[in-house]
Amino acid sequence: MSKPDVTPPSHFIRQIIRKDLDAGKNSGRVATRFPPEPNGYLHVGHAKSICLNFTLAQEFGGTCNLRFDDTNPEKESQEYIDAIQRDVKWLGFDWNGAVRYASDYFDALYNYAVDLIKQDKAYVDELTADQIREYRGTLKEPGKDSPFRCRSVEENLARFEDMRSGKLEEGKAVLRVKIDMASPNINMRDPVIYRIKKAHHHQTGDKWCIYPMYDYTHCISDALEEITHSICTLEFEDHRPLYDWVLDQLDVPCHPQQIEFARLNLNYTVTSKRKLKLLVDEKYVTGWDDPRMPTIAGMRRRGFTPESIRTFCEMIGVTKSDGVVDVGMLEFALRDDLDKRAPRAMCVLNPLKVTITNWEAGKQQMLTIPSHPKDESLGVREIPFTRELYIDQTDFMENPPKDFKRLVPGEEVRLRGAYVIRCDEVIKDANGNVIELKCSHDENTLGKNPEGRKVKGVIHWVPAQESVPVQVRLYDRLFNNESPDSGDKNFLDFINPNALVVVDNARAEPSLAKATSTIAFQFEREGYFVKDDADSTGGKLVFNRTITLRDTWGKG
Repeated sequence: MSKPDVTPPSHFIRQIIRKDLDAGKNSGRVATRFPPEPNGYLHVGHAKSICLNFTLAQEFGGTCNLRFDDTNPEKESQEYIDAIQRDVKWLGFDWNGAVRYASDYFDALYNYAVDLIKQDKAYVDELTADQIREYRGTLKEPGKDSPFRCRSVEENLARFEDMRSGKLEEGKAVLRVKIDMASPNINMRDPVIYRIKKAHHHQTGDKWCIYPMYDYTHCISDALEEITHSICTLEFEDHRPLYDWVLDQLDVPCHPQQIEFARLNLNYTVTSKRKLKLLVDEKYVTGWDDPRMPTIAGMRRRGFTPESIRTFCEMIGVTKSDGVVDVGMLEFALRDDLDKRAPRAMCVLNPLKVTITNWEAGKQQMLTIPSHPKDESLGVREIPFTRELYIDQTDFMENPPKDFKRLVPGEEVRLRGAYVIRCDEVIKDANGNVIELKCSHDENTLGKNPEGRKVKGVIHWVPAQESVPVQVRLYDRLFNNESPDSGDKNFLDFINPNALVVVDNARAEPSLAKATSTIAFQFEREGYFVKDDADSTGGKLVFNRTITLRDTWGKG
């Protein structure tokens, strides 16, 4: 695909903030926040939100908080909290001050709820969950008042204290705000703001057995942190009247402005946390950081760079309308970044032995090869040229098609950074499989073309004895359907069986023995790869393919 314009567009949220600053609103401050729920690992969709909130704060000289909206302790864990912090840092951002938690404000949230009860704007409802749903009505029909809606302030205060003290069991009562059961916006039909949940909380322990609901918690947390622009995705647009209503009833430090934008929908990808968790729990993948996963942890382990993800997020822009982004844009940003930064190396995935018959046994010649064809600052690496080498099996054919430009019997090919060789003899096993090639080299072709003849192709190679045995994992898109979870589809039916191909007997040039997971390499003619530190143990080196050199989807 052609290179898109990656100049940061002046999208509508930037325009809103500039207008606010020009008008002197919020005393000239810009304060945003990234508020993940710690109930799973972050995915590529969250990356868009992270980049948007943090870059807007940076651009306008403001601050961005990291706040965990931790109101559902049964689904949350410290593992997720730690992983989210790692991901934000890895993407290149730092939050304002200490990490914040909605649970930091549980006392304040409780007191505000009591205040709403005292204003006769909240009541304890003892209908069942099913009854509450039934009373709420539909999009076409208004709801009807709960029989508990007319309780006195004193009775509501007493019953709310019963909820807090643990006298009532889960499901027996909730606290609802009193708005309008006939509102055309169902979110305004007396929404629940507290429920009983006798669960241990990862931050507050067993202090609470009632927990506030997200919509109630979020707006107050924003206000207490004096956020100026509360940026969220479009599914919260219908919740904005509730956001504003709650804050209008209470004495809070400020009233942030909620602004919605379209979330990232990426084809060939699933970003539902529930579905990603199912993939992990049911062992379809090895974990949240499996390189096939669209999680930031998985992308990092696969070899994505933070720069490529940030560039992608700028490329796709920020809009108010939902749409589907082609995953090819993400892959383009990745290839473009890796092409510039990744040192080159040679790795033979399917080794075929080559013996240079006119090279003295035991003789080594150290060849110096640039690590990058366009960036001298990446230096050089040395590779020993020896009598016995490996080339890839796919680089030799006995009976090739007309346009085959690699090694064939009686013809020549150049070894990358080394000599031109000619295949003189083909050795086969008892089953007729090619197991070795006897070749001769032209000693006058190191760094120059042979005289009087043209060599068609260049192939990669490694020395047989000095090369490093490695396992190579060829990763690809996890799903082979453009929209694996749309409509009534079962996304599990579209898992790509070739999303991971393991090559156990690959051989890499000696320099890769010192590779680290912080540097991606271009394995010449094979793609971009990174060392997998998690599985490179016990002397075994594992390399993950980040992406192929070219887009091969839909071709051939």
